[in-house]
Amino acid sequence: MVLKLRLWGVVLSAVLVLAMFSGANAQSGMAEGEMRDVGIAIAAALSLGLACLGAGYAIAHASSAVMGAVAEKSELFAWGLVLVALAEGVALYGLVIAFILVGKL
Repeated sequence: MVLKLRLWGVVLSAVLVLAMFSGANAQSGMAEGEMRDVGIAIAAALSLGLACLGAGYAIAHASSAVMGAVAEKSELFAWGLVLVALAEGVALYGLVIAFILVGKL
């Protein structure tokens, strides 16, 4: 329950910051290309940050479950290692997306 509240707080904070930035953009007279670049930079930061948060959450829960399973049955170590590595792949996908977006700047 606490995690859901924190997640909603992060999402609402991001929406508030974007709303404030769009209002500041209308007053400052930024060019169309500059606004596009800022949007791409924010998208790259969000893709990497949220992917790393998700991967960290998955690794924390998967690794603790794997440790419990290995304590009871040591043959499950290889499968547990694969599950933890798959969770790490989520962060790598976020990094790839961020590099693709930064390449568009």
